[in-house]
Amino acid sequence: MSDGEVDMKIDPARAKALSSQLQAVSERIGKLAAGRKVRLVAVSKLKPASDILALYQETQHVHFGENYAQELMEKAAVLPREIRWHFIGGLQSNKCKPLTSTIPNLFVVSSVDSQKKATQLDKGRAELHSSQPSNSSLVLGPLNIHIQINTSGEESKSGVTPGTEATELARHILKSCPHLNLLGLMTIGAIARSKAVKEGEENEDFICLKDERDRLEKELSDELKGKKLELSMGMSDDFEGAIEMGSDEVRVGTTIFGERPPKQDFKVKGQAEASKS
Repeated sequence: MSDGEVDMKIDPARAKALSSQLQAVSERIGKLAAGRKVRLVAVSKLKPASDILALYQETQHVHFGENYAQELMEKAAVLPREIRWHFIGGLQSNKCKPLTSTIPNLFVVSSVDSQKKATQLDKGRAELHSSQPSNSSLVLGPLNIHIQINTSGEESKSGVTPGTEATELARHILKSCPHLNLLGLMTIGAIARSKAVKEGEENEDFICLKDERDRLEKELSDELKGKKLELSMGMSDDFEGAIEMGSDEVRVGTTIFGERPPKQDFKVKGQAEASKS
């Protein structure tokens, strides 16, 4: 058990239900992926750490997504280092360095929408690198980044506008952030659009993200040096359509974990008290 981890009581019935639900989603992904590797991120926001630990122990699933920086930092401190954390929520600039400088197993930040935030994330990752002892067995590479694209044009949505704004941010990450790795693009999209899509139709947000990825790969070919950018799109209600349109990663929460509690009722360790090991 790593430093900071705690023993948690896991309800066997809950563990079995979670495992079954994750397996069902994985099977649906497998049927649509047609041999492609599609990463499943189990979105665990406002769910107790015991749920994540149950899934990790039962299924060896390691990719979990969180929407709130403080919640992610608290969970990362008490859960196994083998977990690969995804930050997928709106990110404040003042949370960038704390997030990246304290969580060595942070796999990706998927909501980067400004050069300022990218710079702060880069500085935080650099601090984490420099803080590692010379005899550490932990190998830290650059932190993966998704640029969030506002494909729906909604004012309430985070993300950069497709076109010049996206190009400038991508170029900044590639040229000025040596501790970051531009992994790809992400969109949340409009819920109304997802619900309005009929069988056989394509989601406009997914079309937009795919076109933007293709444009960036062509426009920044020299900086990318032949590297391909992945697409992160699709959630519980629309992940199957996203996979059919080429998504490399889907983010599924309620279909695996069930409905979330009100934020004010959330506890990292859940209802059962965790005891120090």
